[in-house]
Amino acid sequence: MDSIIPEDTVTFILVYVWAIFAVAWYAWFFFFKPNHKLPPGPPGLPLFGNLLSLDPELHTYLATLSRTYGPVFTLRLGTKYAFVFTSPSMARQVLKDQDITFANRVVPIAGEKATYGGRDIVSNSYGPEWRMLRKVCVFKMLSNLTLDSVYTLRRREVRKTVGFLYSRVGYRVNIGEQIFLTVLNVITNMMWGETVEGGERTVVGAEFRDVVSGITEILGTPNISDFFPGLSWFDLQALERKIMVLAKRLDRIFEKMIDRRMKMNRESESRGEESKDFLQFLLKLKDEQDPKTPLSMIHVKALLMDMVVGGSDTSSNSIEFAMAHILNNQEVMKRVQEELDSVVGRHNVVEESHINKLPYLLAVMKETLRLHPALPLLVPHSPSETTTVGGYTIPKASRVFVNVWAIHRDPSIWDNPLEFDPSRFLDANKWDYSGKDFSYFPFGSGRRMCAGIAMAERTFLYFLATLMHSFDWKLPEGQKLDVSEKFGIVLKKKTPLVAIPSPRLLDPALYE
Repeated sequence: MDSIIPEDTVTFILVYVWAIFAVAWYAWFFFFKPNHKLPPGPPGLPLFGNLLSLDPELHTYLATLSRTYGPVFTLRLGTKYAFVFTSPSMARQVLKDQDITFANRVVPIAGEKATYGGRDIVSNSYGPEWRMLRKVCVFKMLSNLTLDSVYTLRRREVRKTVGFLYSRVGYRVNIGEQIFLTVLNVITNMMWGETVEGGERTVVGAEFRDVVSGITEILGTPNISDFFPGLSWFDLQALERKIMVLAKRLDRIFEKMIDRRMKMNRESESRGEESKDFLQFLLKLKDEQDPKTPLSMIHVKALLMDMVVGGSDTSSNSIEFAMAHILNNQEVMKRVQEELDSVVGRHNVVEESHINKLPYLLAVMKETLRLHPALPLLVPHSPSETTTVGGYTIPKASRVFVNVWAIHRDPSIWDNPLEFDPSRFLDANKWDYSGKDFSYFPFGSGRRMCAGIAMAERTFLYFLATLMHSFDWKLPEGQKLDVSEKFGIVLKKKTPLVAIPSPRLLDPALYE
């Protein structure tokens, strides 16, 4: 249908709105600008600030700016201020010394639409509701005890992938795609177990892949509404409308699974049985809720959303980077496979019980996350009050980015920082994921550090160990391997990893 508003009228409205914002910006900048000592930063244009000069590879661009403007600098993004911290000492001040002050999040408008109004653990403001969700995730849903109880659900999906790869022996395989599909299937299988079976599992999985890919793409797209809130009503890029469509599709799946699970629970209770999956666990917690900070059905769905959107891309991309580096370094590949053969043997398949006996594989994971942290700028923080960091004023509600990617590659901290060298992590007592050392904190630090570290570690190590133990891998003839990155809400490999598998195990029955 043609628009009922003439094109020249639309143009006039946009120019008029732009002029109003320009006048307001000049008035604020020259007459009403608060007398704060802000960090230095690159000069910007009127109204737009530094928006138009941002490079798509934002993590590397910000690292370059830090070499000119220092370990903390200012960017003006439309009407908003952003501050970038790029040194261990500055990161410590934000994430430890003033942890509570910086414990809030900056939630993009599209992200709020996708997370039930920001009711999930990632977006929620610091307070009683967030503390309740954090407790549910860290101490209950994602605890080692709970993860142990759903191991068979993870194992089933990994063994399916091994069988598929065995059917592709001698042929090219898009490793990144298969890793993503497996991780997504692992997560959804842990979420609702036997609630879906057979052919329906494939259909639901395909819809999840479509929705998750769409949501992550939108969340990684700069939205003018975030930088000029006065224009948010217009939704000029239609990002909010698009993500609402995707979020409603996901919500319908959640509703369907919740209804089925509740019906299955009633039937199981009559037989004295109990299912084990995350959805069952969350519904049980909901029924046993604390009246002061209750776990509602919205919270249940928001946590499921975090699991599927936050857990699939991060783990799968990290595993793909690790595989690429291993294929690119024959010495690393040899050490990984020798360790696996020694611990597991070639007459057996990898089980999660083997993981704690594979220190070199753990070092591979740590080195992968050093070079390619899943969230290179972490999740943006926002101070709840105006404060001072490094002698500079950081205004309330501004955006704060910690460039962990740049810190992990700082030559003053790391020897040969661009070299993939897992042996630097073989001293297990020196580096961990606790976030206490601000030279290495791939999962963040402080109150808002990643709640899913235990699951991420298990997923990464179990799947990578299985791939390297079950198969030898080689690149297609004439193909060169590169490990270059593409910036997004989650760091991705710029070109998909394609490789050819050949079997390593001595008994073909182990591939069934």
